Amino acid sequence: MDTSQRLHSLDNLRAAMMWLGIVLHVAAQHIAGFSPLPWRDTATTPWADLLVALIHTFRMPVFFIVAGFFAALLVQRRGLRGMLSHRFQRVALPFLVFWPPIAFGMTLLVLVYLYRSKTGDWGLDLTLRPEMGNKPLLNTMHLWFLYQLWWFVVLTAVVGTLAKRLPAACLEAPARLLRRLGGAWWGFIVLALPLAAVGAAYPHGIVAPMGSLLPPLAEWVHNGLFFAFGLALFGARGELLAWYTRRHLAFLLAGLPFFLASGALMDAAKRGAALPLAEAWIALAYNAATWLWSLGLIGAFLRYLPQRNAVLGYLSESSYWVYLVHMLGTVGFGALVFGWPVAAGWKMLANIALTTAFALASYQLLVRHTWVGRLLNGPRPAPPGTAHGTTQAVQA
Repeated sequence: MDTSQRLHSLDNLRAAMMWLGIVLHVAAQHIAGFSPLPWRDTATTPWADLLVALIHTFRMPVFFIVAGFFAALLVQRRGLRGMLSHRFQRVALPFLVFWPPIAFGMTLLVLVYLYRSKTGDWGLDLTLRPEMGNKPLLNTMHLWFLYQLWWFVVLTAVVGTLAKRLPAACLEAPARLLRRLGGAWWGFIVLALPLAAVGAAYPHGIVAPMGSLLPPLAEWVHNGLFFAFGLALFGARGELLAWYTRRHLAFLLAGLPFFLASGALMDAAKRGAALPLAEAWIALAYNAATWLWSLGLIGAFLRYLPQRNAVLGYLSESSYWVYLVHMLGTVGFGALVFGWPVAAGWKMLANIALTTAFALASYQLLVRHTWVGRLLNGPRPAPPGTAHGTTQAVQA
């Protein structure tokens, strides 16, 4: 397996995680338990709860690991300043451009959804106020990932600059530790410990993003560990990626009992069972599954999707746009199917299909051949197999 294959595999993996966002945010509208969203359909199913918990286990951690990996790749190719400039163009600038109109559109659609759920009709009542919980009124919504990723990139540049004035061991020691843990069969438990520590302060041990412009420390620690692991992974990519490829099935299977254990502990806590430090134990089991499944998925994509074909290339190019606008689709079409007299599963399938069609159509008509496409993905890649095409694909 050569380097270009590995990079295409991770690019394909990143695209798949973006597309799972549609499934996740549609399912969240139909969960039977506590909903993190201020809008919800009356048709619910426990299967939606399971689907949300399952996808949430690995989706964002994989994002941050891959983001850290590509940041390290850019540092190697362009230096710290070049990496910072590139990430500003691909991460910070799209956030600044699209956050205001998406926030405006989301606000209108949520108000329409709430009006429809309250009256059964279509309309807009500006006096309705969605229940935000502890989330700030001005928040980054689902774009919190871009926001926090940009600050991780800035911190990487700052630390890298300072490290030039310090002994090499100051930076190499933590990177070597992360690579050691990432290459040991028991390492996932150690990596889950700090996540359990910060997760213990959250309901059911799961760190959920607030979307704040000043994220709490727990979010920096939780997401930052995955990003830092991605940075360190690049330094030992030959050895570790090969190991994940060989052992991907073992990783995926090993994560299942930890995921089930976290669910069992969570259910026991909800039923009032006396569990000392319940949130910490739930978080430990849940994040153990997170590490195992994240590394297993990296290995699986390296093993089974090493190339960039026409279909995967198109989905990869469109995935950034899909990530930006998919919530508009899930909320808007969620309002559309709200009154349908069918089961939750059929509503979910309809919403997923309609949102996917909306996202792809808008990408093809408004993005792919316009300045928006160049802003999100850079210049269109050359045909697969060429050196230029490989470089563009992994850096987009």
